[in-house]
Amino acid sequence: MRKIMYYVHQSLDGFIEGPNGEFDWAQLGPELGDYSMGLTERADLFLYGRTVWNMMSSYWPNAESMNPDEHAIQFAPVWRSTPKVVLSTTLESADWDTRIVRSAEEIRAIKEEPGKDILLTGSASVAAALTELGLVDEYHVIVHPVILGGGKPVYQPTERRNLRLAETRSFDNRTVLLRHDLV
Repeated sequence: MRKIMYYVHQSLDGFIEGPNGEFDWAQLGPELGDYSMGLTERADLFLYGRTVWNMMSSYWPNAESMNPDEHAIQFAPVWRSTPKVVLSTTLESADWDTRIVRSAEEIRAIKEEPGKDILLTGSASVAAALTELGLVDEYHVIVHPVILGGGKPVYQPTERRNLRLAETRSFDNRTVLLRHDLV
């Protein structure tokens, strides 16, 4: 069965965005970029919530022209060509080979379809809903050296889940990976 990998960037104090919704603090160096690309190579489906979908779909279709760094040049064509699912009750339409689903339970059926793994990026509320259903298999949390002092927490309240530490490492002498797997 496919795995769902939750890949998220957080501040040292546990937020995925600042008090005003800002996400300008996460920095992707070459080593972290390579790790991120490795996750995308394991997946044949990207999963988002509406907010992250809006951010991704406004940037990645033309990322190379807006930011010609190595990661944008590598990831933009992958993003454009990879099928996507958005879990949202409000999004009315989406392009770029994107399917909209209305409930977290629908993700269970998608997970049971044949294929490679599924990569969930950001989307704390989607991660919480899928965690409650026991559908997230791996948590790839990148901790950045910034304290935001408030904002949206990386984890929304759910029932207790025991995880196993699977990996830790640093990237670019700046960020730290905390990877946990569902027990």
